[in-house]
Amino acid sequence: MTTPRRRYLHSLWLLSSRDLRVRYATSWLGYLWSVLDPLVMSAIYWFVFTQIFQRDVGADPYIVFLICALLPWVWFNSSVSDFTKAFNKDAKLVRSTAIPRSIWVGRIVVSKGVEFLCSLPVLVLFAVFGGATLTWGVLWFPLAVLMQVVLLTGLGLIVAPLCVMFSDLERTTRLVLRALFYATPIIYSVGDLPEVFRELGAFNPLSGIFTMYRAAFFPELWDTFAVSMSAVMCVVFLGVGILVFRRLERPLLKEL
Repeated sequence: MTTPRRRYLHSLWLLSSRDLRVRYATSWLGYLWSVLDPLVMSAIYWFVFTQIFQRDVGADPYIVFLICALLPWVWFNSSVSDFTKAFNKDAKLVRSTAIPRSIWVGRIVVSKGVEFLCSLPVLVLFAVFGGATLTWGVLWFPLAVLMQVVLLTGLGLIVAPLCVMFSDLERTTRLVLRALFYATPIIYSVGDLPEVFRELGAFNPLSGIFTMYRAAFFPELWDTFAVSMSAVMCVVFLGVGILVFRRLERPLLKEL
């Protein structure tokens, strides 16, 4: 007999795979779209900080350092952007189906996560040709993925219903994401922050998560405090997200 959890997971996978099929069905470039954005961003920042300015942040090879963070950033950024229209996009389906509404958040996390995992061969190629050495830190990679899933799920359960209740939050979220890009250790590491901002920067949950991704090639950048704070913040965001979603689920359906 099929359990509710199994039905939920089956529905989650069906919706996530549908999103992926729709995204690439009419695309000539297909898979390349999942890696083109971070590759272009990496190339720009690599050129600016290695060919124009005297770089004193990050680690070598710098292109690998950048891609280690830019790939998961694209997963984070695209997911949060899609959260803002998660319910409005399929309003009729959300109202008419009996499946838990949280699945509309989960499907975004899963589909974007699959795109992230499919982009990892690009990181491997740059690591090989860039001369980066794979270390024991790669063991932290699965935990980093899990923490990012937890963080995104919590944020989605907050952002998605609030954007239905307050339409201006969609634009606000875009502005916050732009600012967050520079406030997150992507073109630099947590250790590159001035001493007064180092502990403050650790409260950004992405700081520890990106540190764990980079540990595969740059174990010297490991920051225990940042990783610990990220783990705590991910759980906090998930807990707050569950509470917010439960409180707003009924008002949400009335607004759709």
